[in-house]
Amino acid sequence: DQQVNEAYQSEYDLENELIDDLVNQGYEYRRDIKSPKQLLANVRKQLQALNNTQFSDAEWQRFVGQYLDKAGDNRLDKTRKIHDDSIHDFVFDDGHIENIYLLDKQTVARNKLQVIKQFAQTGTQANRYDVTILVNGLPLVQVELKRRGVAIREAFHQVHRYSKESFNADNSLFKYLQLFVISNGTDSRYFANTVSRDKNSYDFTMNWALADNKPLKDLKDFTATFLQKETLLKVLLHYSVFDVSNTLLVMRPYQIAATERILWKINSAWTAKNWSKTESGGYIWHTTGSGKTLTSFKAARLATELDFIDKVFFVVDRKDLDYQTMKEYQRFSPDSVNGSDSTAGLKRNLDKDDNKIIVTTIQKLNNLIKNEKNLAVYRQQVVFIFDEAHRSQFGEAQKNLQKTFKKYYQFGFTGTPIFPQNALGAETTGSVFGRELHAYVITDAIRDEKVLKFKVDYNDVRPQFKHIETEQDEQKLSAAENKQAFLHPRRIHEITQYILNNFRIKTHRRQVGSKGFNAMFAVSSVDAAKAYYEMFQQLQSMVRIPHSVGADLRVCPDLKIATIFSFAANEAQDAVGAIPDESFELSAMNSSAKAFLSAAISDYNAAFKTNFGVDSKGFQNYYRDLAQRVKKQEVDLLIVVGMFLTGFDAPTLNTLFVDKNLRYHGLMQAFSRTNRIYD
Repeated sequence: DQQVNEAYQSEYDLENELIDDLVNQGYEYRRDIKSPKQLLANVRKQLQALNNTQFSDAEWQRFVGQYLDKAGDNRLDKTRKIHDDSIHDFVFDDGHIENIYLLDKQTVARNKLQVIKQFAQTGTQANRYDVTILVNGLPLVQVELKRRGVAIREAFHQVHRYSKESFNADNSLFKYLQLFVISNGTDSRYFANTVSRDKNSYDFTMNWALADNKPLKDLKDFTATFLQKETLLKVLLHYSVFDVSNTLLVMRPYQIAATERILWKINSAWTAKNWSKTESGGYIWHTTGSGKTLTSFKAARLATELDFIDKVFFVVDRKDLDYQTMKEYQRFSPDSVNGSDSTAGLKRNLDKDDNKIIVTTIQKLNNLIKNEKNLAVYRQQVVFIFDEAHRSQFGEAQKNLQKTFKKYYQFGFTGTPIFPQNALGAETTGSVFGRELHAYVITDAIRDEKVLKFKVDYNDVRPQFKHIETEQDEQKLSAAENKQAFLHPRRIHEITQYILNNFRIKTHRRQVGSKGFNAMFAVSSVDAAKAYYEMFQQLQSMVRIPHSVGADLRVCPDLKIATIFSFAANEAQDAVGAIPDESFELSAMNSSAKAFLSAAISDYNAAFKTNFGVDSKGFQNYYRDLAQRVKKQEVDLLIVVGMFLTGFDAPTLNTLFVDKNLRYHGLMQAFSRTNRIYD
């Protein structure tokens, strides 16, 4: 019987059941609010209560006109008020000034939650909304329901129809909407109200989940957890970001769970005075492509707001990631980060009396520790958040940090942890950082459709080289004669030809005018990069290239191809299959490799009217410019040895060609360059 009832439960019944559940959770149901006039009167009442003040009619009218619903405000302006400008200095008629708060972000329980239904509003069309959640009278969450059995996308499309027709009408307080919830009873999802067109895709909707990542799809479960008062207020006030490109980002459940675990660990370790140990930290295992940068930013930002924390460091292990992280963090919040170009700059940031996140490389931090023996920060309460909880984080710098800082809490983020089974040394991710605090692995992300599945094609296009290409023994693979065989001109020619013949198919560019995607080609060495780059130039210069299916036509003769590599220090790796880091310092590179790199950069300069070189600064600028052009699809194919195979995000990359021995960490990291959701 219950199944029959569920199948036929009407939208009206679903609506009433939701409101009953919200009332039982402490929401106030205001069945009388049905029109904009009634809604505004309620906002006045709630803001007076929150601020313990009273507006006269004239003052209220002035407050609404000057701030709350200023003429010309669009939904960006309203969202900016929620995130950056929620306190307004209002001058009352008698001349005294008060801070009027729209929201209490410090004590979230002080915010009043109410629920209304069937609110009617007219814009270009007259609409009636299902269920709206008010925070201090302002409509911040809109719930659209469909009866059980109806596709949830119907509710999604309805939300966008309302956005076009009435939410954003003149004098509409629904411009304040931050979140949408859609449900058909058996599937329930949430998503941000953003004006960024590419984020309006259904792919950006999310199920809520508990800390174990199990999705809570049924509306009753969703209501009891996500719409629980404290949780909803935290999502709205703490776990959303309005970035500098005017995109509203709301965190996913696993990002919130990880952030809360870090904050819980800091608080509990501080309370117990149990700092500077592995028990006072931990690591977050979130798969590559799942949004670790936003999670780490929020964890770092909220840690800076803890009263007892003096400094928060976000530590990366490569200069390129230092720059990339600074850019990303500044996108989330331009005034919340301090970066530096040198160890001296890092020291100056430590002297600043602010609560900004300090972004630094492990190398700069280590140099500071070695050169400055008596800094005040060594005795202060400090949080370290490491971008990648492996690689150079295990070495000398880690030991110096532990010896020098007296009151620290240390956390690591990684998509590829080091366990005893794949460690090459004594250290594992757990032995350095402490226990795993939260995991969201690639199978979770694929199930939730937050990253794409991998599709792997094995191409046996070179029968005469099969004996070395199928070799499994590491030592034999790296033997000098085999290395030379891999670089045999005929093999290079056949693989290059294969890529050219299949490039349009793999990158979805077969249709005329289709922009499709771009690709990366991972090769085994600098010599291989040189051989392939030159072969691509040679084959593309030919007027006609035979197509793989026999057609006599020119296949992708105008691909823009670039390459980048540098010197990789011959250091012991900490895990099986780890990709060696390549330095920005080219002085150790042999003259032949440097000459080829210089020639490739000259080709790039000619193609894009730039002026980069192989000096240290010129090469760094080349790296940054190349990264941007790959993201913008101005480069079609990028040939790499190690650079860009870890820590580089470009949703436009959908194909990775591989002529390189990849295993464990390296395999996952490299493959994950292509699994980002684009639109």
